[in-house]
Amino acid sequence: MGKQRVSYFYHPTCPLFYYGPSHPMKPHRLKLAHHLILAYHLYPKMDCYRCHPASASEMAAFHSEEYVNFLAKISPDNLRQYSGVLQKFNAGDTTDCPVFDGLYEFTQLYTGASIDGAIQLNQQQADICINWSGGLHHAKKSEASGFCYINDIVLAILELLKVHARVLYIDIDVHHGDGVEEAFYTTDRVMTFSLHKYGDFFPGTGHLQDMGAREGVGYSVNAPLQTGITDETYLEELFIPVMDKIIEVFNPGAIVLQCGADSLTGDRLGCFNLTTKGHAQAVRHVQSYNRPTLVLGGGGYTIRNVARCWAYETAVLLGEDIDNQIPFNDYYEYYAPDYELHLKPDPNMENANDSLGNIRTELLQQLCDLQGAPSVQMQEVPPPFRTVDDEEGSETTAVSKKQSSAELYDNVD
Repeated sequence: MGKQRVSYFYHPTCPLFYYGPSHPMKPHRLKLAHHLILAYHLYPKMDCYRCHPASASEMAAFHSEEYVNFLAKISPDNLRQYSGVLQKFNAGDTTDCPVFDGLYEFTQLYTGASIDGAIQLNQQQADICINWSGGLHHAKKSEASGFCYINDIVLAILELLKVHARVLYIDIDVHHGDGVEEAFYTTDRVMTFSLHKYGDFFPGTGHLQDMGAREGVGYSVNAPLQTGITDETYLEELFIPVMDKIIEVFNPGAIVLQCGADSLTGDRLGCFNLTTKGHAQAVRHVQSYNRPTLVLGGGGYTIRNVARCWAYETAVLLGEDIDNQIPFNDYYEYYAPDYELHLKPDPNMENANDSLGNIRTELLQQLCDLQGAPSVQMQEVPPPFRTVDDEEGSETTAVSKKQSSAELYDNVD
C-alpha cells in the first residue's frame, strides 16, 4: 500500500463548548488531542483544514426541518418559550442532551467537518479524511440522543452515496451506533457494522438478530459484547475475520469509521479493556483495505485517554512511528504520573466474553447469506463544485479552508 493522502479537519472553536459541570461529554478533549498532534509534529505530514459550518439546509438532508429550526433557535436564555417541545426533541436538563450556549454552532462545526471530508473523498482530493470532532452516532431524524444532536455520520454517508454505490460504516465505540443503523436499516447500499456493549447499557439496541429490514435485510451487522473484552479477543476472534468477510461480500466504494474512544480501558462510562494499541490496530486494519475512508471521533469520557488514542491513531493513519513518551505541550500535566502515550490493560478486569466464537459464526453466516455486492442504477455523478444556500438565502461555496502551520498554532486557543 502506497503512501495515502490524509486530510485533517479541526476548528479552534469546537473545543470551547461546554455541556455543563456534571456532564461527561467534554469537547475540551478535542483541544488535548490537537495539541498532542501538534507536539508530535504530525501536522506537516497531512493537509490541515478549517471546516465550513454546516447550513440548516445541509442538516435537513437527514434531519427534519422542524428539529433543525429548533436547534437553531434554542438557548439557555429562552428555554421557557420552548418548554412544550423540549420533551418532543429529547433535549433539556431532564435529558442527557442539555441546551448549552452555542449549541447550534457546535453542531454546525462538527457536522461541517464530516461533510467536508466526504466531499474531499468524493472528489479524490484525499484518501483519508480525519474529523475527531465528529462521529456523534446516536442522533435521530427528529431528536437528540446520547449527547448527540446532529448525526454528522448519516449526513457524510449521504454525501458519499452521491458518488459511491456502496458505503460501509464501522463503529468501534463502546455504545451501539443506533442512529446510523436506524437511518439505513432498510437499504442495501449502506452496511453498518457495530461492536458494542450489549445488555443493561445505553442505548439498549444492537442485538445479534437485528439485521435490517426490507432491502436492508442482512446489511446491519451487530456484534453484542460484554464487559472486559481485550485487544486480542476483540481483534483476532471477531473484528478482523468479520471485517475481511464484509469487504469480500459487500465490496464498499468508501468507508466511514467511527473511533469512539470510550471502548478503551479506564473510560469513565465504558467497560471494555482495550488499549490504545488494540484500538488503533482496528483502525490500521481498516486502512489496509485501501478504500477512501472518513475517520471520525465519537464517545470517550476520560479525556486524557481520548487525546492519547486519537493522536496515536492520527500517527497510524499517516504511517508514522511516534514515541511513547509524550512530548511537552500545553496540557502536559494531564498525562501524569507516567506521561506515556500508551495505556496498559486493567489486570483486575475480568473478560466476560466467553461466546465470541458463536457470535463470529453467526455473523459470518449472515454475510454468506447475502447475494454478493448490490449494484445500483447508473446515475450522473454530481459536479466537483457545488453551492449551498446559507441561512440568509445567498449562495456560499461549501468548502473548507486550508490552514497553514502558523494558523494551527495561532488558533488553538
